[in-house]
Amino acid sequence: MKLAVIETGGKQYLVSAGQKIMVEKLDGKTGEKLTFDKVLMLADGDKVEVGKPYLAGKNVIAELTEQKRLPKVITYKYHSKNRYRNKKGHRQSVTLVKILSV
Repeated sequence: MKLAVIETGGKQYLVSAGQKIMVEKLDGKTGEKLTFDKVLMLADGDKVEVGKPYLAGKNVIAELTEQKRLPKVITYKYHSKNRYRNKKGHRQSVTLVKILSV
């Protein structure tokens, strides 16, 4: 089984073929093919390749399956005795990706 560590959106993901992952928002439409060229490591059984920092000429092919937004996260700030109250909400945009080949 082939495994790869890729970097996207400032985060690293351990992926294999057929796996579905949720990453930071990427540009593109549903069904579009994506190529992750920032491959940090490839492992195939006992054979392991590690990049410095990336492996040249290696990439991971994926298919964009869905663009969506996560549920709202609400934050509160409160200082007692100072009449300070602050409420903020945030919805993170994410992309669902299916890994086709490593």
